[in-house]
Amino acid sequence: MPIPSYQRFMYPLLEMAADGEAHSMEEAYEVLAGKFNLSKEDRAELLPSGGQSRYENRVGWARTYLTKAGLLESPGRGQFKITAEGRRVLQSGITELNNQYLMQFPGFVEFKRRDRTVDETSSEEEVSNETTPDEQLEQLHLVLRRQLAQELLARVKQCSPAFFERLVVQLLVAMGYGGSVADAGKAVGRSGDDGIDGIIKQDRLGLDNIYIQAKRWERTVPSEVVRTFHGSLALQRASRGVIITTSDFSSSAIETAKALGNIVLIDGNTLADFMIEYNVGVTVAARYEVKRVDRDFFEES
Repeated sequence: MPIPSYQRFMYPLLEMAADGEAHSMEEAYEVLAGKFNLSKEDRAELLPSGGQSRYENRVGWARTYLTKAGLLESPGRGQFKITAEGRRVLQSGITELNNQYLMQFPGFVEFKRRDRTVDETSSEEEVSNETTPDEQLEQLHLVLRRQLAQELLARVKQCSPAFFERLVVQLLVAMGYGGSVADAGKAVGRSGDDGIDGIIKQDRLGLDNIYIQAKRWERTVPSEVVRTFHGSLALQRASRGVIITTSDFSSSAIETAKALGNIVLIDGNTLADFMIEYNVGVTVAARYEVKRVDRDFFEES
């Protein structure tokens, strides 16, 4: 099931602390997962960066917001405990908490004043009420990455076929194949030779080769291209090959490659993603560090 928004976790988290005892976040993860019937798969879902589970991130921010509002306090590392104000909220009879309700507490107002993750003029204010600041930051990063991928692919399509073949070799070298660009470059230049556009070492020792077909196309690559390339590999007694295109592959082409088992298909979107990941054709414009409080630093022995 979809993981509830961090606001949905606020009241159950406060209610869990109603006994006045200190509770750990690990305990909260278990209790709330049971309350919302979350499966192991739900709890294992990661943020796009892969650095943290989406579920634990949302529960963590629910605790942070309640703490900023003064309804919870932190008696120790990774712990939370209800405050007198939090107990008063529970006794008021309210059954749901959200950001709007928390705005009555000065501590939360001040926190939100300093926490301008989403532009106040943006129409995404509703989104900010459903996602945590960590998720918003990652969403913005993904938007920028998608825009970069689109721009990158458009530029690649404007290049000459010869440049595209060199780009493919450079990318495969950056991914760990072929040793150096100079070594790999010597194997290129066989365009038209039984449908093989290039050959690159699979490993630095040159124990095996990967045969390449590079297609700077706008139209969808059909299954006939995959079958013809497979025949070319057989003529070369080659065990594996890669077809890289700036467009995409038909469903039958994808199924044919799966059935043959020795041909990898890389479409335009995947090509752009690989170029970004392995820094081919892109440069770093800015770098940001996201820092957190070092809780160990403040532990008193």
